Amino acid sequence: MRKNKFCKTFLFAILCVTTFNAQQKKSLWTIEATSTDNYVGAPIASGKIGILPWKEPFSVQHVMLNHVFDIGDAGVNQALQGINPFHLEMLVNQQKVDSKSITNWKQSIDMKKAIHSTSFTIPGQAEIKYHIAALRNLPYSGLIEIEIKALDNINLQCLNQMDIPGGYIDVKNRLVTANVGLDGGKAMILQTEASSSKKAHNVVASSEFIFDRKKVTVRNENQQKNILEGQIKKGETIKFSLVGSVCTTRDFNDPKSEAEREVIYVSFLGTDRILNEHYALWDELWKGDIEVEGDDEAQLVARSALFNLYSNALENSRLSISPMGLSGTFYSGHIFWDSEIWMYPPMLFMNQGIAKSMIDYRTDRLLAAENRALSYGYKGAMFPWESDDKGEEATPINALTGQFEHHITGDVAIAFWNYYQMTKDKDWLMKEGFPVLQKIAEFWTSRAVKNTDGSYSINYVIAADEYAEGVDDNAFTNAAAKKALEYASQAAIICGKKAPEIWKQMSDKLVINKMSNGVTQEYKGYNGQMIKQADANLLAYPLGIITEDAQIKKDLAYYSEKVDKNNGPAMTFSVFSVQYARLGDADKAYAYFKKAYQPNQRPPFGVLAETATSSNPYFMTGAGGILQAFINGFGGLDITENGIIQHKSVLPKHWKKLTIKGVGPERKDFTVTR
Repeated sequence: MRKNKFCKTFLFAILCVTTFNAQQKKSLWTIEATSTDNYVGAPIASGKIGILPWKEPFSVQHVMLNHVFDIGDAGVNQALQGINPFHLEMLVNQQKVDSKSITNWKQSIDMKKAIHSTSFTIPGQAEIKYHIAALRNLPYSGLIEIEIKALDNINLQCLNQMDIPGGYIDVKNRLVTANVGLDGGKAMILQTEASSSKKAHNVVASSEFIFDRKKVTVRNENQQKNILEGQIKKGETIKFSLVGSVCTTRDFNDPKSEAEREVIYVSFLGTDRILNEHYALWDELWKGDIEVEGDDEAQLVARSALFNLYSNALENSRLSISPMGLSGTFYSGHIFWDSEIWMYPPMLFMNQGIAKSMIDYRTDRLLAAENRALSYGYKGAMFPWESDDKGEEATPINALTGQFEHHITGDVAIAFWNYYQMTKDKDWLMKEGFPVLQKIAEFWTSRAVKNTDGSYSINYVIAADEYAEGVDDNAFTNAAAKKALEYASQAAIICGKKAPEIWKQMSDKLVINKMSNGVTQEYKGYNGQMIKQADANLLAYPLGIITEDAQIKKDLAYYSEKVDKNNGPAMTFSVFSVQYARLGDADKAYAYFKKAYQPNQRPPFGVLAETATSSNPYFMTGAGGILQAFINGFGGLDITENGIIQHKSVLPKHWKKLTIKGVGPERKDFTVTR
């Protein structure tokens, strides 16, 4: 079964690459689909809600809510699907418009404008196109714009009702009318309010048609359905919109009123103004861009990765990004090391506002991390492996990672220090950064143990390679702790504090072992077992502990043969690509770059799954790894105490030029040419 599954996945990847290549004659900002075969939808998001359009006419599979949790079937907090206000059905001449009744179906994602578009023909009756936006300027709202050109005289009905996911209780449907000065008419707002299953939150969704009252009318049916209807003459074109908003008690004391206000806001100002504001915010985001000359497929891969990370985060939100972002409920919407080690670094280079929100997430949950350390007999702050909205451990109890995958605490420290290195914001370091770094250092001093030879060990952990459970002196865990202690010591000096001597002593003497063949040993007793993902290799990049080219090559050659070929996650190969690019091996760098995404792409939009054989897109972590291959590998960029530097690197043979635009606080451009 696994072999067959892998073959199917490989064929999917080929289809997806073909789709990407087909864009060459069109736009390097647009990904287009003309077939629904093997279809996997591409999410769009605003940083607060995620919308998943699908292949059937007007279909939206679900709406995800960012950091809105309730207890799920696994007994831990799980991110909620929201009430979906974007459910639409269309009838033309009393016949439902569905996949069987249409031709010339086409979908596209305009990454420049963050718009998902669909068009099709109802033979002999109408040409229809619609666009979906998760509004950046109104991040709890989305907008669907619909245009219909009649090919004959037609009778039109468009039905909107709420799609309520399973598990909601105390459901209340209502019709809200409001006088908002719309040509003398009243707004008819469809609204549903419900509680999540364990009543952690109330969720309210509102929707409203925005339309020309001279062309069509809207009526309500049983307070559960709004119906837009009218007669359209042959050759006539009409346009109308549906605006929807989803608000919860996580973010609003009165989500009911706020959900109403947001749809009224759009209907009063008009969709043109709202969309222009949305486009302007995306223009600002795209000041951080990656341009590839000579490889259109790579260009689309770069922009797709950026588009998805930008979509799933929001400046000033004080929220981070889950491994699957707002694409679905995979990994329950929790925050892992994926955030700090894989997704945060490219955001730190390309958009410091988003990067700041990602570390604000940890700052706000420091007290929870301190309580967790206390609960396990340690000092300082011990961050959870899977963090829920309160910053408490949310790993399902059937996994030991929640108790033992401790490198996450070092990963948080690395992210904090890199933010200071990038921004040189001393005021932030003193008020927010150092207090976190200090508590993390205190944790490691209580977690590590001193050996008889004066060295220090960290025993019984789950490695970054999660196939290694209950091991001692894991290379990455010890290295992450080493960097955390080192950075805390440096931060103390900058802040005018005296760092405890044990911080430097322990950092200098934490054990990192080698095997008899000279390869960095993943953990004490490791002797060649299959690994899930990169671990010891991470000491070269991103940690910068191993710097000798010969050692880096030796470790790469050894561990690249040990990675699980079927179930290893995408980011392993992106970090291999970074290291080979810096070593000057363009062929291997490019081979691993392709391996980081091609087997994981799913047609028709190239959305990323976690592994070559999995079906859980969109994998935001993989997007972060791909971007590091561009920025830190082929682009050679790095953060140091002297700010951003550019290492000597190489490009794939067919790339003519790589430009990384809008980097750092000064928004500089960095270029690599052949």
